Amino acid sequence: MATQVKSDTDRAARLFHALSDGTRLSILQRLRFGERCVCDMTDALDAAQSRLSFHLKVLKDAGLVTDRREGRWMYYTLNPETLAEVAATLGWLASAPTPSERKIGCC
Repeated sequence: MATQVKSDTDRAARLFHALSDGTRLSILQRLRFGERCVCDMTDALDAAQSRLSFHLKVLKDAGLVTDRREGRWMYYTLNPETLAEVAATLGWLASAPTPSERKIGCC
C-alpha cells in the first residue's frame, strides 16, 4: 500500500510540474479547441519553435498531450484520460480524509 501511495504521489508531482508553467498552460488552452500544428501555436503564442518544442515535450512526457506526424509537421492534441486523472487527483486532495486516514501518525 505504501508503494502505491508513493507511486501516486510521484505521478501527481510529474503532472503538476508539467502544469506549473504559463507557456505550457497557454498551450493546453489552445489545444482545448482541437488538434493544432506546432506552426499554428508558434504564431499564436509568439514563441520560437524550439521553445514550444521543449514545453510540448514536457507535456507529452507527462501524458497530457499526444502527437502525430503528418509530413514534416507535428500535430498535438489533449489527452482527455490524463486530464481526468488530474481532476481526480485534485478532487482527492480536496476531499475530507477518511477515519482510517486520520489515524495515521505517531500520536
